[in-house]
Amino acid sequence: MSSRGSSLLLRGAALAVLVALSACGDETEAPATPDAGPGTDAGTPDSGTDAGSRPADPYADAVVSFAPGEGAGFGQDLFPGVVLGPPTGAGPDNGSLDVLSLGRGGSITLRFDDVGLVDGPGVDLLVFENAFALPGGATYTETGRVSVSEDGVTFHDFACASTDAAGGYPGCAGVRTVQANPANGVSATDPAVAGGDSFDLATVGLTRARYVRITDSGNNRYGDTAGGFDLDAVAVVNGESLQRPSP
Repeated sequence: MSSRGSSLLLRGAALAVLVALSACGDETEAPATPDAGPGTDAGTPDSGTDAGSRPADPYADAVVSFAPGEGAGFGQDLFPGVVLGPPTGAGPDNGSLDVLSLGRGGSITLRFDDVGLVDGPGVDLLVFENAFALPGGATYTETGRVSVSEDGVTFHDFACASTDAAGGYPGCAGVRTVQANPANGVSATDPAVAGGDSFDLATVGLTRARYVRITDSGNNRYGDTAGGFDLDAVAVVNGESLQRPSP
């Protein structure tokens, strides 16, 4: 989230204020609880930390692991809730500040407990970052690689061309702006209006998935505590209930 152009200067100033208020240093790893701290092994799917009881919804319910990279820190004061639940898009011209910065090569693994992904028609998963439009038609992007898993152990990677700026970084998350926000009524599960980046399970040969991993591509801008891919939320588009009926 480095400054570039007048809109980036304004955004950078806002970030600096929030980072100062939250006292999130780049040496602080701030896990939500001892069960979901930085560096937790994502191969132990039952060790996730959820944000508490709530009705079934199409958003991530738990953080299985978070391994921040260099330049991470922003958003850790609100972790894990900052990446659970719906996205808080700020529209095409502004990037949301309700995000978690992963840092260079940082990685986070999320779990769905209410509604799992299934391979349906078209888009199955949306991943929301905080990309925003720049004057002249370009978009400020910070890319991430997306992987999915049914069991939390074996992950399948979507190809991400994180250096192909001319081609629009095909296969990467962090490219499209985010319109969906609980305050504006835009559906976060409708790819036609939500914004964010789309993924189809058929691309990686899966029919179902319950885990999503996002890893900073290493080809972004890094500095202070707001470096790299900034995760807002993930949402199920095609899904099935994971809740067992009461006996």
